[in-house]
Amino acid sequence: MEFLTLDHSLIASRRPFWLVLAIMAFVLISCAGPSDDPPMDSTTEEWVSLFNGESLDGWTPKIRGEMFAEDARNTFRVEDGAITVSYDSYDSFGEEFGHLFHNVPYDYYRLRYRYRFLGDQVHDGPGWAWRNSGIMIHSPAGATMGIDQDFPISIEVQLLGGNGADERTTANLCTPGTNVVINGELETRHCISSSSATYHGDDWVSGEILALGDSLIVHRIEGQEVLAYTHPQMGGGSVSGHDDSLKVDGQLLNGGYLSLQSESHPVQFKDLEILNLKGCMDADNPAFKSYFIANDPSSCGQ
Repeated sequence: MEFLTLDHSLIASRRPFWLVLAIMAFVLISCAGPSDDPPMDSTTEEWVSLFNGESLDGWTPKIRGEMFAEDARNTFRVEDGAITVSYDSYDSFGEEFGHLFHNVPYDYYRLRYRYRFLGDQVHDGPGWAWRNSGIMIHSPAGATMGIDQDFPISIEVQLLGGNGADERTTANLCTPGTNVVINGELETRHCISSSSATYHGDDWVSGEILALGDSLIVHRIEGQEVLAYTHPQMGGGSVSGHDDSLKVDGQLLNGGYLSLQSESHPVQFKDLEILNLKGCMDADNPAFKSYFIANDPSSCGQ
């Protein structure tokens, strides 16, 4: 690369100093090479990691019987680069269900994750909770949960592991304090099975959730759609210890917080990343993305 030499006669002339500076700036910019970072086009997906692989920064626990942000027995921790639900400090489970809340709410998004079950269920864990966990979405903030509340009022993407012999689907739907619509009919069953395969053993399983506000939610496992439903809303039972004023049956759930569940069986989560589908939909704005589905004018900037 040739070095730029400055014509000192330009400075010595009587031209205004601001003009000299402007010419110098133009010359420097003109001589600069292209940026090392290629510009991102509107189709480039900007996935954001929700877990840094080292700490629970950005996450807050809520264990039944404890205040929000307390986790006296270190139920949620990071081990081997994964968010780990562990019961090695428990003598028994005692129905102390827990949830680890991410601190940012979302409404239109794709969430990718990997999970696996391992080890043995803690003593006196419910039979139905063997190799059972979940990802809760469209939830109120964890700080609104009662101290003895068992589950957040939310939509649960239920994750199950196989027993080595029988069929047991995963990425099912459970509805603590909620209902959904399937095939045009209000569905009030608490848990609904997906069409997924059964995953035995301790291998990692990959899943994805597509959430479009209060209109559509889709569950995918290993790239395949296994369940879809619409109009998530408050209603039904299967949740206790909550503030009744926060449960308005029939009210649509158009977004909220997500959390990882502890239900008495050790489980790990990793590769948690989210693609926000809500943003600037002005095609002439640099913040525009062609995959946005919902408009957020505030993200367009000035």
